[in-house]
Amino acid sequence: MQPMSANDTDSTDSKNPAPAEASISEPQYRYNAQMAQTIEHKWQDRWDSEGTFWAANVKGHLSDGKGQHAEGAAPYFVIDMFPYPSGKGLHVGHPLGYIATDVVSRYHRMKGENVLHAMGYDAFGLPAEQYAVQTGQHPRITTEQNIKNMRWQLHRMGLSFDDRRSFATIDNNYIRWTQWIFSRIYESWYDPDYQRADGGTGSARPISELVAKFENGSKPLPAQQYAGRQWADLSQAERSDVLNDYRLAYISKSPVNWCPGLGTVLANEEVTAEGRSERGNYPVFQRELKQWSMRITAYGHRLIEDLDILDWPEKVKLMQRNWIGESHGASVHFQVEGGDETQDMEVYTTRPDTLFGATFAVVSPEHHLLRHLPQAWADDIPQSWKGGYATPGQAIEAYRKAAEAKTAQDRVDEGGAKTGIFTGLYAINPITGAKIPVFTADYVLMDYGTGAIMAVPGGDQRDYDFASKYGLPVIYTVQPLPDSGDSLDNYRGQAPFVSHDGIVINSSVESTYAAADALSLDGLRVDDAIERVTAWLESAGVGEGKTSYRLRDWLFSRQRYWGEPFPVVYDEQGLPHLIPDSQLPVKLPEVPDYSPKTFDPEDADSEPEAPLSRNQDWVKVTLDLGDGPKTYYRDTNTMPNWAGSCWYYMRYIDPQDDQHMVDPDEFDYWLGPNHNATAGESGGVDLYVGGVEHAVLHLLYARFWHKVLYDLGYVSSKEPFHKLFNQGMIQAYAYTDDRGQYVPAAEVESHEEGGQTVYTWQGEHANREFGKMGKSLKNIITPDDMYATYGADTFRLYEMSMGPLDESRPWNTRNVIGGMRFLQRLWRNVIDEGDGQVKVVDQEPDEATLKLLNRTIFDVTAEMEGMRPNTAISKLIVLNNHLTGLKQVPRAAVEPLILMLAPVAPHISEELWSRLGHQDSLAHETWPTYDERFLGQDSVTAVVQVKGKVRGKLQVSPDISADELQAQALALPAVQERLGGQPPRKVIVKAPKIVSIVPAV
Repeated sequence: MQPMSANDTDSTDSKNPAPAEASISEPQYRYNAQMAQTIEHKWQDRWDSEGTFWAANVKGHLSDGKGQHAEGAAPYFVIDMFPYPSGKGLHVGHPLGYIATDVVSRYHRMKGENVLHAMGYDAFGLPAEQYAVQTGQHPRITTEQNIKNMRWQLHRMGLSFDDRRSFATIDNNYIRWTQWIFSRIYESWYDPDYQRADGGTGSARPISELVAKFENGSKPLPAQQYAGRQWADLSQAERSDVLNDYRLAYISKSPVNWCPGLGTVLANEEVTAEGRSERGNYPVFQRELKQWSMRITAYGHRLIEDLDILDWPEKVKLMQRNWIGESHGASVHFQVEGGDETQDMEVYTTRPDTLFGATFAVVSPEHHLLRHLPQAWADDIPQSWKGGYATPGQAIEAYRKAAEAKTAQDRVDEGGAKTGIFTGLYAINPITGAKIPVFTADYVLMDYGTGAIMAVPGGDQRDYDFASKYGLPVIYTVQPLPDSGDSLDNYRGQAPFVSHDGIVINSSVESTYAAADALSLDGLRVDDAIERVTAWLESAGVGEGKTSYRLRDWLFSRQRYWGEPFPVVYDEQGLPHLIPDSQLPVKLPEVPDYSPKTFDPEDADSEPEAPLSRNQDWVKVTLDLGDGPKTYYRDTNTMPNWAGSCWYYMRYIDPQDDQHMVDPDEFDYWLGPNHNATAGESGGVDLYVGGVEHAVLHLLYARFWHKVLYDLGYVSSKEPFHKLFNQGMIQAYAYTDDRGQYVPAAEVESHEEGGQTVYTWQGEHANREFGKMGKSLKNIITPDDMYATYGADTFRLYEMSMGPLDESRPWNTRNVIGGMRFLQRLWRNVIDEGDGQVKVVDQEPDEATLKLLNRTIFDVTAEMEGMRPNTAISKLIVLNNHLTGLKQVPRAAVEPLILMLAPVAPHISEELWSRLGHQDSLAHETWPTYDERFLGQDSVTAVVQVKGKVRGKLQVSPDISADELQAQALALPAVQERLGGQPPRKVIVKAPKIVSIVPAV
């Protein structure tokens, strides 16, 4: 459906394109903006006082407005993605999703379901903190003011929230449970062999189970560090280090995305493809810092696998699959020689069949191998490998510093030069025993894979270019298929052969370096060769089949003030200890300065200084953690704002529960698997609406936390959100002057000049562009403006009628009046504008009215089920127009119309319903049902034209398809006669009424 315009009215209304406002000449009881506001305030107050939208829990203090608990009523849980309470408030683009979920909620209540629809606030974040840095005002003050304003704007919209369930992530009771969840994740490890009750393999388990395995010897300690030692032999620090390598929340010291401009580290997902911060567009550098991380990679396969049981848009599923990036290959171990000790280099490759063609290796500048370098260059090392440095140590140190100054995107840019430095080390091919030189190059990232690659220049363009630059051998291990028409001679000395589809060559040895069985891959297809060499690696003990992920572990520390403190303290040895649950929440302290210490935002060497470190009375604390009072030091980082938004949907069930994160019985009712007819085996929220921009970050993190809690038995569903719907954007025109500066869109005028539309502002030329709404673009229109000028119902009606919910659409204030006039016409069908009395009649509708009414109920029900309110509204307009043409409007026809309109325009619907004599709110009235006897439709006449002249007519169904109508038209004798047995040159079909045919001659 197209947006309603000023033409969607009668002749008297069309003469007045201005907003419908009260005037002296208007009838006293006419529906206009003034009356709309009076009605809306009246019903919003009544809904609040009666608890009309209160959802009933299974037990406890949260009952419905009549004091009843759920008692078997079918649940329906619908929410919007957590909004951030911006100081700018809402513009008309923001509420699109909120109104949509409200329409769905109201519809499902009328179906008799127990609907939970609530709204909270994702209140931690950088904007409030940056404002605090600028003004010195505590971010809590700013945030709570913003929440108050946004809460008013949403309430004025008439959204049917259960406000008893509202909360913000900054509430101390909510922080307590966020910290509690972190503690559960910290005290867990991922056991890949655990058999879950749902039939799957792999699960989060309490860390105590891992300790027990170490204690009884069923799980050996890491051999490289603790060969020959037992758990009982380890010190407290050593045990802490061992467990840290298994915990799902762990302390990492590895290259991170350091953003000096924001004074914090960022997760990979918060860095743009250009290597800059998503917020602020500051440069991001690779630095090695001690940080909290979450082992989300342990869940990589499950995060992909369970997408299949979700009712999500395919594009979002694809985005998640691509981001996780599951690949299958082999982990291969090379011995590395040349330094002060022999070391192990682990390489992950999806092509282990090309091991025979590996002629060099490349490691990240941050790789641990580079801590053990030879003291001097060997005599036969080419000058180009040394980079002009006297020793390997000097070369590597200089190269590492240069790499740190680059962004991650710069390092992996396909178009960038692939340069490197020889390390002086050599890796031993575990199959052939060949020594291959180990280089370091910045295009290899430490946080991707193992930070090391084996380079096969005969099968990879990047490796080929590197080998050509440094004079390294090229060995081809795959040749084109015999029947491909291609030959390896076309590639030798010129390019690699990179196709996966080929025959393996040059890949056989009679005696392997690993002293395992001989190996020959020659003559095999690539997939068969991969299977054979993987089995050989495992039997030789030098590798294993492995699944790898593009997904990196989640960097969870932020050097900011405005976030949840970690429930962790450190002892005098620097070992971490959890704060007991009884001492949660750990609250944010007061600090003298909220700004992070950034020095130069362009300087990768600037050191982070977390604001929390400035309150030493808070940092240094005496606690009794079970072995007497001791001095501890709090973690001065905070959690990212994603933490609170990972689990908020569960807290809507009861935000006042101080005994549980979520009560198990209530969770099973609202979110458990198969909790109602629409929830699949995944369980979770029945409908989750939000922007596609959250397809990776928020949704991936929330799914990860949910799965950990599922594994540990705190929740019963596999997934948090069963059905996901991405609403489109509302866009608007913006205008700039000839200097490129934005000017107020509302003040721009237009006129025709030379057949073109010309735009001016204050008499000067203006340029028009189309895109987002924004304060900086000076094209914002607020809901407050709409409430005052038209009323909330008209605003809601216009937003829902603009087009399909999942598509972006342009805002045009001039079209809003069409919605007002539709409501005015409905009002006049029920109420006499002169005396305010009801004028409907109780007589039975005529047959034509009954047919249209029942067809409308049938169609609108289908549109509401499919979340297509725009087409539902169009059908309601048709029915209302029909009633307008009657001499008297039957109650039996207008009451179903009012009920069907209620989800979209609830205030006027409530008012008309009340004036028609009903005492109770229609919010829980039964949705209208249709009588199938009246669904049969009359036929319509289709006109068939040949060369613009009518040559026949057909009586057809109004629902006939274009193809069927074309076939019937071409079959008419009069048409066949004029076509002369030749197929037509063109046929234009406008089903069900017109077929226009152009003959070939």
